[in-house]
Amino acid sequence: QVQLVESGGGLVQVGGSLRLSCVASGRTFSSYTMGWFRQAPGKEREFVAGISWFSGSTAYAESVKGRFTISRDNAKNTLYLQMNSLKPEDTAVYYCAADVSIRIPTTESRYNDWGQGTQVTVSS
Repeated sequence: QVQLVESGGGLVQVGGSLRLSCVASGRTFSSYTMGWFRQAPGKEREFVAGISWFSGSTAYAESVKGRFTISRDNAKNTLYLQMNSLKPEDTAVYYCAADVSIRIPTTESRYNDWGQGTQVTVSS
């Protein structure tokens, strides 16, 4: 099991940027495939981005491709999500999650460990 704590959320204007961080503790962070999900009010939680521990490959939801970048620093046990050109529809609580798969799951049921979430609000 790994414990996850997100930070970096906040209020930003349309077109602005934020960088989310997710610090992991417990088991070896470098052995986990990591994902970012988000949940807007009244909507289901959805996959945003993921990064494989095995290959370093990344995957993104179509809605964030070209605007968001997921990365990790295994030496710091930290996962990042750089969010640029933010839109009002990006407003949500953002969660990081961990899984032991080699590939990147895009469904939340595949992830075993979750952080508590950080709020991102994009104002227009």
